[in-house]
Amino acid sequence: MDDTLYISKEEIQGRVPITVLRLRGWLNAQGEETLLAEARVAYDEGARFLLLDLAEVDTLTSAGMRAMHKVYKLFTPQEERFKALRVKMCNAPQQVYNVLGITGFLHNIPNYESLQEAVDSFTE
Repeated sequence: MDDTLYISKEEIQGRVPITVLRLRGWLNAQGEETLLAEARVAYDEGARFLLLDLAEVDTLTSAGMRAMHKVYKLFTPQEERFKALRVKMCNAPQQVYNVLGITGFLHNIPNYESLQEAVDSFTE
């Protein structure tokens, strides 16, 4: 069983420029640093709006949620935490969506059913 996390990056222009990180595999303790490193690179390159495409995430653990929370904090200035949503998710498989819902994670980082719906939701 391969529990590696693979990430590909794409830039999409919506109302604002959006960096999409497409995750594939297991978002667990081993993948935590992989996600954080990719997010830091994107942020350092000027990205300010991030979309995590979870369509191919097989497993999400508490370490994976911790990583997503750290990404949220990196992209969201303290003074904007309750105003602007700079990090969003899309395409979460049912089992991943259930975990996110049970833990209350969706209160801070919303999940959209499609990439286009998520892209259209970003505003400055």
